[in-house]
Amino acid sequence: MSIYKDILKKYWGYPDFRPLQEDIIRSVADEGKDTLGLLPTGGGKSIIFQVPALAKEGVCLVISPLIALMKDQVENLAKRNIPAAAIYTGMSKNEILFNFQKAINNEIKFLYLSPERLMTEAFLTNLPQMNVNLLAIDESHCISQWGYDFRPSYLKIANIRKYIPEVPVLALTATATPEVVEDIQEKLNFKQKNVFRKSFKRDNLVYIVKKTHDKYGRMLKLINAVPGTGIVYARSRKLTEKIALFLQKNKISADFYHAGLSAKEKDQKQDAWKNDRTRIIVATNAFGMGIDKPDVRFVIHIDLPDSLEAYFQEAGRGGRDLKDAYAFLLYDDEDITNLRNSLKRSFPEKETIAKVYQAMCSFLNVPYETGQSRSFDFVFTKFVEQYNLPVLETYNSLKFIQNEGLIEYTEEITEKSKLHFIASKDVIYKFQVENPKYDSFIKFLLRTYGGLFSDYVNINEYKLASKARVAPKVIFEYLSKLHKHQIVDYIPQKQTPYITFLQDRQKAEQFRLSPETYDWLKETYQKKIEAVIKYVTTTDQCRSSLLLEYFGEFQTEACGRCDYCKKKEKVNEKIREQLRHQIIEVLMKEQMTTQQLLEKFPDKQEDVSECLKILLDNDTLILDSERKLRLK
Repeated sequence: MSIYKDILKKYWGYPDFRPLQEDIIRSVADEGKDTLGLLPTGGGKSIIFQVPALAKEGVCLVISPLIALMKDQVENLAKRNIPAAAIYTGMSKNEILFNFQKAINNEIKFLYLSPERLMTEAFLTNLPQMNVNLLAIDESHCISQWGYDFRPSYLKIANIRKYIPEVPVLALTATATPEVVEDIQEKLNFKQKNVFRKSFKRDNLVYIVKKTHDKYGRMLKLINAVPGTGIVYARSRKLTEKIALFLQKNKISADFYHAGLSAKEKDQKQDAWKNDRTRIIVATNAFGMGIDKPDVRFVIHIDLPDSLEAYFQEAGRGGRDLKDAYAFLLYDDEDITNLRNSLKRSFPEKETIAKVYQAMCSFLNVPYETGQSRSFDFVFTKFVEQYNLPVLETYNSLKFIQNEGLIEYTEEITEKSKLHFIASKDVIYKFQVENPKYDSFIKFLLRTYGGLFSDYVNINEYKLASKARVAPKVIFEYLSKLHKHQIVDYIPQKQTPYITFLQDRQKAEQFRLSPETYDWLKETYQKKIEAVIKYVTTTDQCRSSLLLEYFGEFQTEACGRCDYCKKKEKVNEKIREQLRHQIIEVLMKEQMTTQQLLEKFPDKQEDVSECLKILLDNDTLILDSERKLRLK
C-alpha cells in the first residue's frame, strides 16, 4: 500500500481513492509537476491536496475565495486531528501574526488564505520563513477572466511563486470550459501544461427542462412524483421564504436557507435537512458549500441561473450516491427577459461605482491616501440609507471595488468569541498575587478550556456564566479586564460585515476600473447568460450532450433519459407503430422474404429490421420453411 493510501485510510477511513485522485496526487507530489485537476462537484477535490501535504514535511498554503469555505475546512481537519489555520478579514492583528508563527514553527499542516492576503506586507515578511511543501489553489477558475466567477485578486497568486520557486502548484476546480483550462495554467505560470480531467458526464443524473407558466404547480407535482429529499434553488432571499411557506401549506416538510441568516440558523437548518428532519431545503446559491449529502434525489431550479457552470455545480448536488436523481429547470419567457436585464443590474455604470467608492470611504471616515490594511465594521443597510443609494447597484459596485483589489468586502459572518493567554506564566502568577479576585477566575478559565496558552480557543461567555453561577456581564467584565492588562487576547463574538482596505483611499481623479475588472467581465457575463438561454430553449438536442459540449466534451452519446430524449423516444415509438401496421398490411397481400420486404421500404430499412424482430418475437409473424414471412 502506498503512503498516500495509508494517509487516506488513517485520516478519512477510505480504503482507496476515487478515479483520478491518486493520479493527480502522484503528479504533483512524486513528480513535482504543476498540476490542474478538473473534477466535477462531489469529486473529492480537497483530499487531493490534503493527502500529499500530509505526506511531506512543511506546510501547505491553500488559496480559497470564501471565508466560510476556509473555516469549514479548518474545522473538518481539526475533527481528524490535523492542525490547520486560516487568515481572513475580521481577525485581530495578533491572531493573524499568531497563525503565521504557527506556520513558521511547523505547528500546522495547512494555512488557508484569501487571495487578497497574498500581497500584504505581513504575508510577504513571513513567507520566506515557512517551509512550504505545496501551493494549492481551490476554485482555480476564479483566475480566468473567462471563468464564471472571475476574481482579479487571483492574478496575484503567480507573483508569490518567485518566493517559493521549487514548490509545485496544484490547481483544482469543478467547472471549467476549455478556454478556462488553458487560462488557469497560463495565469499560474505552469512550467508545462498538465491537466487531469474527469468527464462531466453524470449517467445517473437526468436533466429535464420545462417551460411553464405555473412554476409552483409544476414544482409541487415534481416533488410529489419523486420520493426522497431535494433542493429547490431560487434567486432571491424573499423567494426562498415564500416557496418554503407554499410547500409547508401543501403539507411538504420544507425550510429556507440564504446568506442573511445567522450562523446558528444556517447550522440548524442544514443539520435538519442533512438528517432528514426536513425533506426540502429552498435556497439561494449561498447553499452548497460543504454540502455532501449523498442521497439528494432531485434539484429544482425555479429561476434561470447566471451561468451553466453554476447550474452544473448546483444540479450536481443530486445523486452523489450514484443512484438516479433528477435536475429540473423551470422557466418562462419572463425569466429570459429578466436574465438579459440582469446584465444592467449586475454592471452598474463606472461613474456609479466610483461614486459608491468615495461614499464608502466617507462613511468609514477614511481620509485620502490612508487606510491600507485597516478593517472596519460595515453595515450595508445603514450605508445605503445614509447616502440614499440604490441597494442592488450599490451591492454590485462594492463587488467591483473588491475585484479591483482596493478592498476586501466580507458579508455577514459570525465569529465565535476567542481567548488566548498571551502573558508568560510568571507574569500571570504576579498578576494573580496582585489581583487576588482574578485568581480564581483565571484558574476557572484554565480548568474549563484546554490549549489556551498554545492557541486561540473558541469560548462561550454565557456557558461560563452558567457554570460559574454568575451573571453573564460579570464574565464579560473579567475577560475585558484581563485583556486590558495584556494577560489574554480576548476577541468578543460579533456578527458584522467587514471591509478591509487593501490599498490607501484613492482620490476621485485616481479611481479607475481596469478592463479585466469591468469590460471583459461584462462581455463574459453576457456570453454566459446567452449560453443558459440557449440551453433551455434548444429543442433538438440531448440536454446532457448540450452541457458536455459547453465544457468541451464533443461527440457524446445522447443520454436517452432527458426531456428531449424521452420526447424523441415517444416520437420514434409512434413512427415504429405506424411502420408495424404498414408491414402487416404488405404481408397480408403476399408472403415474401425478409430481403424482399426490406426492399419495399428503402429509406427505413433499419427501422423495418427492428420492427420485424419485435413482430417475430411476439409471434405476430413467422418464417415458414421457405424462409418467407407470413402472418400467424
